[in-house]
Amino acid sequence: MRTAYTTCPLCEATCGLELTVEGDRVTRVRGDRQDTFSRGFLCPKGASLGALDADPDRLRTPLVKRDGQFVPVSWDEAFAVVHERFTAVVAEHGRDAVAAYLGNPNVHSLAGGLYAGALRKALGSRNIFTASTIDQMPKHVSSGHLYGGMFSIPVPDVDRTDFLVLLGADPLSSNGSLWTVPDVPTRLKDLRARGGTLVVVDPRRSRTAAIADTHLAIRPGADVFLLLALAHELFAAGLVDLGSLAEHVVGVGEVRALVEPFAPEAVAARCGIAADDIRDLAHRFAGARRAVVYGRIGTTTVEFGTVASWLVDVLNILTGNLDRPGGAMFPLPAHTRRGSGRGKGFTTGRWHSRVRGLPEVAGEFPAVTLADEIETPGPGQVRALVTVAGNPALSVPNSARLDAALSTLDFMVSVDPYLNETTRHADVILPPPPPSQRAHYDLAFLSFTVRNVVKYSRPAVPLSPGLLDECEIFLRLTAIFAGLGPDADLDALVGLSGPSDLTREERLLDAKLRSGPYGLSIQDLLANPHGMDLGALQSRIPEILRTPSGRIELCPDPIAADLPRVRAALGEVSDDLVLVGRRHLRTNNSWMHNVPALVKGRLCTLLVNPSDATRLGLADGGTAEVSSRVGKVAVTVEVTPDMAQGVVSMPHGWGHDRPGTRLSVASRHAGVNVNLLTDDLRLDPLSGTAVLNGTHVRVHPAS
Repeated sequence: MRTAYTTCPLCEATCGLELTVEGDRVTRVRGDRQDTFSRGFLCPKGASLGALDADPDRLRTPLVKRDGQFVPVSWDEAFAVVHERFTAVVAEHGRDAVAAYLGNPNVHSLAGGLYAGALRKALGSRNIFTASTIDQMPKHVSSGHLYGGMFSIPVPDVDRTDFLVLLGADPLSSNGSLWTVPDVPTRLKDLRARGGTLVVVDPRRSRTAAIADTHLAIRPGADVFLLLALAHELFAAGLVDLGSLAEHVVGVGEVRALVEPFAPEAVAARCGIAADDIRDLAHRFAGARRAVVYGRIGTTTVEFGTVASWLVDVLNILTGNLDRPGGAMFPLPAHTRRGSGRGKGFTTGRWHSRVRGLPEVAGEFPAVTLADEIETPGPGQVRALVTVAGNPALSVPNSARLDAALSTLDFMVSVDPYLNETTRHADVILPPPPPSQRAHYDLAFLSFTVRNVVKYSRPAVPLSPGLLDECEIFLRLTAIFAGLGPDADLDALVGLSGPSDLTREERLLDAKLRSGPYGLSIQDLLANPHGMDLGALQSRIPEILRTPSGRIELCPDPIAADLPRVRAALGEVSDDLVLVGRRHLRTNNSWMHNVPALVKGRLCTLLVNPSDATRLGLADGGTAEVSSRVGKVAVTVEVTPDMAQGVVSMPHGWGHDRPGTRLSVASRHAGVNVNLLTDDLRLDPLSGTAVLNGTHVRVHPAS
């Protein structure tokens, strides 16, 4: 028996874990009390790491489909099949005939962080799709336009703020998102203990809203109007004060003109929030000594996601709360370099999708158009697909359509530990090892931490016989896509040569750390298994800016051009029921539903307000039929006063009832796929992000 330390890879909080290992098994998981960042905090997901590791349904050898059946094969044979089939498709139809879909777990792994970009580049196709356009892409686009860099996303300095406004976010359930913040409950408790204020804007009385000083039950999709009205009131009441930001910002006057039509009285009916409450929030926010607004998935997966994301930053800037302690600040990861304060800026639409003419954003197309590209004949039709840690057959709007389209492909290869709703369509499945057998460094989430920290851990358990390291899987695929074949020299592929006591990935990380702002090395991280605290967040403007002007460009042309569309929607008040999603602390998308401890109880239900339930004839525990433009489902009803009237809620990631999968636990707790209802024709045009929140539905008792 021995003890090993690692970082939890199951959400964005990056909590430290203390693992008890017996032989090759993780037999106990506890929070690492010595971890410099999480200090022992542990949620149910992290506690389940041992069960996830030992899941008997987890694939432990590559599978190849022959005569419609999956058979286990060697790694060499699996890669040989990929090489042969990929090469044949490209030779006949060109590289754009091969698409790639990269799912959310990629940013939770070292392999994805280091090599996903190289894999995309080697593929040489414009048909790249990721989970970003069903999640956070509006934040990347708005930050790109404001600051010049799509990853320059400020986070709430929650430990020093006096006034925190959360929109479309439930961090007590999600542990934060684009905001790496372990132990949110304690941090919010400390905020209130020091006399601070927590305001939550959400159509549901979520776990976070339940502890707030103020909960505003907004109409789904109306966050953009509330934010515009708040900005309007800041100007109208003379509350704008940029402070030290003033010399670094251009476009304030243009923003004032843009928000002029959106007075609190003008938006109140659309938001479902009284004008006096909007005005009061603006004054309290501007009057706080240190304040910050944060918006998340409820503000991004909506019709005006990019404009709403932009307005979150606009409010922080207009009150001087950007880039100062207690406001919204930019972390400084150990593996990045400081900037010069100027750059090329950010652009989109360098090319457009073949079928719907949708613009490229960050080198990818909206996930909602993947089915179009597979179904529509002609030059450039997608005939092969690479999926890496993604389950688009469940996660993409109108998923029944995409699920059917996947079955028509000439070839499909998936990197995934499970035979699930998506990978059942694959011809080859390449399974990565379980979390305990992987090295871990958070290349993505260290950019969103509430303190500057750094951690690295080697595998807690040696790689099991027959498994291949995830990094090698990525690199061998990259070599195949680059035309080098499956037996290429992988060190040469990443520019390394000569012997070393470090692994390939440790050598690459070491180079990043040594050239980073703290001058660290991989040996420093290995000597500190509980992580290194690099200090509180510091001001980074103008250094972090990458705009051609070298200033924050507060009124970007693409966003200003979208405001007439927002204004036209101001009068659209409907009596339809509106469907929104939700998150539970024990789940993260679809990839943790095969762990028994995480699927107990009623998780996949339709939340309905009591008044709506009475009007519709629905009973708690009964079954409702929910329908939309694209489909209908039957789902168990849960009547609760936590839902605002006119709004119903279903969680995402469920629907494990498809034939041909090997998910014994998930299939017994199948739930209902909410994306049988969400509409693949609705998206935010600036970012290509799907409208997952705010679907108009009809609900009645199931016959």
